Amino acid sequence: MEVFSDLTQIKRDENTVLTIGTFDGIHLGHREIIEQVKRKASGYGGRSFLVTFNPHPRKVVSNSGSLKILTTLDEKKEILEKSGIENLFVINFTKEFSQLSAEKFVTEYLVNGIGLREIIIGYDHHFGKGRSGSIETLYELGKENNFNVERVNEITVNGDKVSSTAIRNALADGNVKHANRLLGRYYSFSGIVVHGDKRGRTLGFPTANIKLDDDDKLLPGIGIYVVEFFVKGEKHYGLLSVGRRPTFYNAGNIVPEVYIYDFDQDIYDEFVSVNVIQRLRGEEKFSSVENLVAQMNKDKQTGLEVIKKL
Repeated sequence: MEVFSDLTQIKRDENTVLTIGTFDGIHLGHREIIEQVKRKASGYGGRSFLVTFNPHPRKVVSNSGSLKILTTLDEKKEILEKSGIENLFVINFTKEFSQLSAEKFVTEYLVNGIGLREIIIGYDHHFGKGRSGSIETLYELGKENNFNVERVNEITVNGDKVSSTAIRNALADGNVKHANRLLGRYYSFSGIVVHGDKRGRTLGFPTANIKLDDDDKLLPGIGIYVVEFFVKGEKHYGLLSVGRRPTFYNAGNIVPEVYIYDFDQDIYDEFVSVNVIQRLRGEEKFSSVENLVAQMNKDKQTGLEVIKKL
C-alpha cells in the first residue's frame, strides 16, 4: 500500500475508485465500503484509493479535546494494509482545511488532484465546511465531472447499527464483546512498558504497566479483562486491569496494566500490543490486601477458563 501525505505526491489517474472518511475503528461498516472500492477498482482495471484525515476532524472543528479515538494513525495504516487497499491519502486536518467547501474539496482534491472514476460513500457521510456536503452533493458533482457515485447502506449486527459512536459507547461501558462484534476483530491498543510501583510483584501478580503510544486512544471502561498480549513477536494471554487501584489509592490515575500468564521476562521499554477479548468484572475496593489477592486468584482461574474456550 502506498501512503501519501500531500496531494502533490499523487499522480493523477482518472481510472480511480475511492472513498473518503475518518474511518475511526475501521469497523464492519467501513470494511464493506473498502471491499466495494476494491471490487469496483478491479472491475475497471483501475486503482483503489482511500482518503482519510488526521487528526480526527471533531477534535479540530468542535474542539472536542476529550474525544477518544478507536484507531491511531499507525493502527489505521496497519489495518488498511491488510485490507488490500492499494493507496492511502492522509490529509492533515487543520482549521484552515475545515473551511474548504464540499464542492471545492471534491473538485480540487478528488477530481483534479487524484482523478476519479467512481466514489463509494457511507450512507450517512457528510463532508466539507460545516459538513454541508452530502450524497446529493456528490451526485450533482458527479454529473458535472463525469464520475459515478455509489452509496453503501447501513450495516447492522444482530439488529444493532454498526458505527464508531456505538463502539465507543460499548467500550466505555466495558462491553468489549459487543464492541468486538461491531469491529469484526478484537479491540486493541499499544504502548511501551514502563516502571510502575511494582506492588503487583509483591502480591504474586507482577504486571506490565503500559504507557499508551497515543494519549487520545480510548481504553475500555474500568475493569478486569482477558487479553492477548504481544511482545517481541510472541503472543501470550493475560489479564488487563484498567483502573485507579482503589485498594491502595483514594484518587489514583487510570492505569492499564497486564498480568501475563506463565511469563517471567524483563520487558521494560518494550513496545507491546494488547487485544481485549472479554470483561471479567468491574474494579473493586477491597478491605484488605488478602481479600484483593484472593479475588485476583479467582480472576486468574476465570481467565484461564475463558482462554480454553477461544
